[in-house]
Amino acid sequence: MTRMEIDIEALIPHRGRMRLIDGVMDVDDERAVTTATASADWPLYRDGSVDVLVTIELVAQSAALFEGWKRKQSGKGGAKGWLVGIKGAEFQRPRIAVPAVLITEVRRNYALESYAVFGGTVRAGAELVAAVSIQAFRPEEEDA
Repeated sequence: MTRMEIDIEALIPHRGRMRLIDGVMDVDDERAVTTATASADWPLYRDGSVDVLVTIELVAQSAALFEGWKRKQSGKGGAKGWLVGIKGAEFQRPRIAVPAVLITEVRRNYALESYAVFGGTVRAGAELVAAVSIQAFRPEEEDA
């Protein structure tokens, strides 16, 4: 897969050091596939690696991108904030060496009004690093 030309910051609210995803490989009505390059600037960096817990944020940001893209497709604004909780996470190692290119794939498993559940995987090459399930709630939008 090659990168798509998408303005990530138009779709997600994350900025500066907290915007971890740096590319979009694919996004459609079913899933989003994003790229991120782990670096010393990332949160949870220490001694040449980042804690694997950062993969939860990669899944959350990829889910935000997916939802932002869907909102844009329906004529709404993209970058809306979500409250996110962790339903489950399985990690294959405690840390990720820097630099590392990580590929995150997310799918929306379930949605009802402002609530959704997403499943995601994070890979370094062919190696599965983490499988994460999150639940997300978007506060109701005020009428403009």
